[in-house]
Amino acid sequence: MMIPKFIGSLSQLKELNLAYANFSGPVPPQLGNLSNLHTLDLSSNDFEGMMIPNFIGSLSQLKELNLAYANFSGPVPPQLGNLSNLHTLDLSSNDFEGMMIPNFIGSLSQLKELKLADANFSGPVPPQLGNLSNLHTLDLSRNKYISSENLEWLSHLSSLRDLSMSGLNLSETLNWPQSLSKLTLLTGLQLYQCNLPDIANVNSNFVHIDLRANNLEGPIPDVFTSMLSLVTLDLSWNKLEGGIPKGFQNLCSLESLTLSSNQLSENIEDSVKTLSCAENTLENLDLSENQFWGSSPDLARFSKLRVLDLSSNQLNGSVPESVGQLSSLEILYLSGNSLSGVITEAHFLNLSRLRALDISGNRFSINVSSDWNPPFQLDSLEMSSCKVGPAFPKWILTQTNLYRLYLSNARLSGSLPIQVWDLFSGLELLHLSMNQIHGKLPNLSSTSLSYVYLSSNLFSGALPSFPPMLRSLYLSNNSFSGPLSSFCAPDLWFVDISKNLLSGELPNCWMQCQELEVLDLGKNKLSGKIPSWLGNLQSIWILCLHDNNFSGELPSLENCIGLVMVDLGNNNLSEKIPTWIGQRLPNLVILRLRSNEFNGIIPFSLCNLAAIHVLDLSHNNISRGLPDCFNNITALADDSGVDGEIVELVWKGIEIEFGENVEGMRGIDISSNYLVGEIPESITSMTNLISLNLSRNILTGKLPEDFGNMKMLESLDLLRNWISGKIPTSFASLNFLSVLDLSHNNLSGRIPSGTQLQGFNASQYMGNRGLCGPPLTQSCPGEGTVQDDGIARGTEIDNKEQVSDGLINLGFFISAVLGFVTGFWMVCGSLLLKTSWRYAYFRFLDNAKDWIYVKTVVYKAKVRRTLQR
Repeated sequence: MMIPKFIGSLSQLKELNLAYANFSGPVPPQLGNLSNLHTLDLSSNDFEGMMIPNFIGSLSQLKELNLAYANFSGPVPPQLGNLSNLHTLDLSSNDFEGMMIPNFIGSLSQLKELKLADANFSGPVPPQLGNLSNLHTLDLSRNKYISSENLEWLSHLSSLRDLSMSGLNLSETLNWPQSLSKLTLLTGLQLYQCNLPDIANVNSNFVHIDLRANNLEGPIPDVFTSMLSLVTLDLSWNKLEGGIPKGFQNLCSLESLTLSSNQLSENIEDSVKTLSCAENTLENLDLSENQFWGSSPDLARFSKLRVLDLSSNQLNGSVPESVGQLSSLEILYLSGNSLSGVITEAHFLNLSRLRALDISGNRFSINVSSDWNPPFQLDSLEMSSCKVGPAFPKWILTQTNLYRLYLSNARLSGSLPIQVWDLFSGLELLHLSMNQIHGKLPNLSSTSLSYVYLSSNLFSGALPSFPPMLRSLYLSNNSFSGPLSSFCAPDLWFVDISKNLLSGELPNCWMQCQELEVLDLGKNKLSGKIPSWLGNLQSIWILCLHDNNFSGELPSLENCIGLVMVDLGNNNLSEKIPTWIGQRLPNLVILRLRSNEFNGIIPFSLCNLAAIHVLDLSHNNISRGLPDCFNNITALADDSGVDGEIVELVWKGIEIEFGENVEGMRGIDISSNYLVGEIPESITSMTNLISLNLSRNILTGKLPEDFGNMKMLESLDLLRNWISGKIPTSFASLNFLSVLDLSHNNLSGRIPSGTQLQGFNASQYMGNRGLCGPPLTQSCPGEGTVQDDGIARGTEIDNKEQVSDGLINLGFFISAVLGFVTGFWMVCGSLLLKTSWRYAYFRFLDNAKDWIYVKTVVYKAKVRRTLQR
């Protein structure tokens, strides 16, 4: 609702705080009557993109104005420049539509706090801000289009204590360290993501520094070692190397040190010794995602430590029991190392404040007594890839505050205790994948689950009902059965129920899942037609319905322009391959339609799939020729990346499951169809193609001469076609070729010399009567000794046969003509003179015709079965 108008009649009001009151606009002009108002706070409301009211500029006694998070838009009214008594101005987190920061702000000489963060200002910072000599706090952060090539104005803010310009590009700003060094009272500095090249020559009085996500390289600068008052330092997400400087042993006031996501490499015990002076003050130590190595350190003397994050390093050995003495510890992250050993109750002895524990990705074995009652109540527990089982631990059932539980690959077996679903009423994320848990799932509709990961277990029975807030569901590789009709959750993002025993048709209620991005129902027993409502899922980018019993034609997915992967292989789909696939799915990377009953031609529009990496149309009834436009598929001609999803591909003749490494796959498989004609020359433009399979078709003509341009080719299968001519000499350039099958064609001539080609088994060339040379035992015609003139000559017999070849051909021609004339009149003359012979002859021809017709039909059937094997 709107702000009540009567408030404007409260003429003696000095403070009006309406923050977080869910008011919407417009702001009533009656508030302009509050002439005695000192404080106006309208923050965290929704004024629907309206301008800041002009009348606020008439509130001359105003000292504090807070309009943050209020959904105002620009421009900022110049009347605010009349607020000469203003001490605090906060316009953060609004949308001033790319306007410049108003110059008049520089005239508000009494300002002590100015916050303009995340307000969509742009352009240069007005140097008039340098007039604000009383300013204590300046926040210009997260205005990505603000520029400041010269920070000289900053040096005039002699009272400045806290400065935040995070998100501004300072890579080309002149003398910014010198400008900062003149601010002798400055203690807080936030320059997150500013593209800073270095940080030399800044003053040494800092207490709080945030330099995350810059381009800082090399060792940690020694400039920090002289900042003896430093309390918090954040250098994460840079490119720093080496270890923690020895000078850090002088930082005795340090409370928080964050060095995560760098390239630091040092023995972790040396790093801890360097921080020994801060053992009575340090509360947060984050060294995660680096390359620290060595045994897990003893940190018992850091008695105030609340957050310890050593995850994703190269630590080994066991964790000392002394960690259980850190009575202030709230967060402990050790995941992603090579730690091992047994975790016992002693490791948690005094951790009564612990809220989050992550030891996943190590080789720990959890060994606590069956009746252990932990001293803590966790919000988040992650112990994936540790030996937790075989039984579900009873002590976890005591953690009733859990909202995240990760126990994947934890060697759990048996069934889950029924209390799991009752006790964890607030659980939002459950990850129990890759265990041996069996049993049926109960009705989960009343739980708080939003993310469920139960893949690769032994669950069975029908799918239960899930809560309406469900976002992600991963149940693949179990034994769930029955229909999908009972399963509907309108807010789903990701669904993977592949490799189960589900049957029936897809339920219509899924058309409500407008945010669905991933749908994988492959390898079930689903049937019926693929429903047309799939075409309404405009957010979907992965669709996998392979290895089911779907039939009929493929419905239109033209509106699903974000599709990256479509896998409908191994079904009973029919009709023609739709042209809209190439016209309306520009982002398609994987298209797999193998082992269906598609017919007709390959649409030329498929050549518009510029991003395609894998095209599999094999084992269908596709006919006609290959389209001569493969040069348009740029992803097979140039390097390009793709985020990999799990997909099964026939690769080098073997069906293999690819995950993230599908990014490197480049393959075309159109084998076992009825393609005719020649292989087009344009196919040789796909220089990054790794696998090409055109086997078991009826292709004719010669191989393209430039086949050797496909230098990345590792697998080539042209088995059982009618290809003729010679193997191009360019084949010798295919240095990565490891799988080759040219057998059962009409190829002839010498196999080109090349290490790869001669290294294959002779069976890869068999069925080509005209081929010769290694690795075949058949030598090529004309092979013999080489004389001094360098010309290869055959044997004496070969030479005589060549000399007499003309006479043989002439005699053969004369004999053939005389034989034809004599035979013609002996047969045809007899038929003309003898009526009974003539009738018998034509009956013979009719019978012969019938016999040939029957044999032809039988032969075609045999050929078709052979091609489909």
